[in-house]
Amino acid sequence: MNSPATPLSPTRLVTLYTLFAGIAILANIGSQKLSLLAYSGPFGVPLSVFVGTGGGLVLKFLLDKTWIFRYQHRDMSHGIQSFALYTVMGLATTAIFWAFEFGGDAMFHSEAARFIGGAIGLAIGYVVKYRLDKKFVFS
Repeated sequence: MNSPATPLSPTRLVTLYTLFAGIAILANIGSQKLSLLAYSGPFGVPLSVFVGTGGGLVLKFLLDKTWIFRYQHRDMSHGIQSFALYTVMGLATTAIFWAFEFGGDAMFHSEAARFIGGAIGLAIGYVVKYRLDKKFVFS
């Protein structure tokens, strides 16, 4: 890991952020699939989306904090505050993600369309989220 005084080059930043977004997308969609395999009853899809969103959020926070922003928390309380703010910044981007995921499901009525919509929504959301996080969470 580079020192905080040595910023990432734009190419490395985009490469790492894209890689980490891809990893978080796979974790999100994978968690959804596992959740649906474990429970497919009433409200199974919304529950799976919630599980996937939570798993992706925690993983992406840890990757962004460590590798993208190289951010050090002063103490546990500061770390909790940062995660809470990161989560709040993610509310708007989660709305984008959910709109695409549920939109894909509503339009095509298939799991594949829902997952593809979710992946597209996550990709768009991550671009927005980077800017919000840089300005408000890890500044």
